[in-house]
Amino acid sequence: MDVHLLAAFAVATFLLNIAPGPDLLFVITNGVAGGRRAGVLAALGVSTGLVVHSVAAAFGLGFLIARAPEALTAVRIAGAVVLLWLAYTTWKGSREALHVTEAPQRSLRRTYVMAALTNLANPKVILFYLAFVPQFVTKGDQAWPVTVQMLVLGLMFIVSGLMVDGSAGLLSGHLSERIARRPGFRTWMERISAGVFAALAARLVQESTTAR
Repeated sequence: MDVHLLAAFAVATFLLNIAPGPDLLFVITNGVAGGRRAGVLAALGVSTGLVVHSVAAAFGLGFLIARAPEALTAVRIAGAVVLLWLAYTTWKGSREALHVTEAPQRSLRRTYVMAALTNLANPKVILFYLAFVPQFVTKGDQAWPVTVQMLVLGLMFIVSGLMVDGSAGLLSGHLSERIARRPGFRTWMERISAGVFAALAARLVQESTTAR
């Protein structure tokens, strides 16, 4: 693989990862609501989703969507369903928290799973792998197999994202543990998370409708 292309890809992915988006917002929200461990677990969950995306793109998902565009619509619809479910369960959890005297503690396992599902439900990540990553694939007789190159580029993107998201989770969690120990504050952070999920689901439904 071309070293200059790898360097350019590393810079580009870092800039993309620090730009505000659903994954970063989810990590920060969980860090503020649940502390540093929740923030880091959310970052790991996002990275798990990226692993699935990377492997799928490397082994043919891009080819499938290129040959059958309706597959992307199916991904959008499935993603909207997952996000609506996350919005419902998160909102339900915030309402139940109002009836307890101590600050609600979101299960760390649930935080991890929700983060992974949030990333997997986002078709924009798929489009990133289809439209952006292939631009950095080297062609020619001396080049590595395309599948290997896609996996390497995907790994670079995952590492960069984990560094950014993990740092955001730690910082937001540290802030939470210093200034936000009240149940009411955590409840509203849960509700904000639910609102984010619902907004993303609505956007996916809109995109699915306009794409037809």
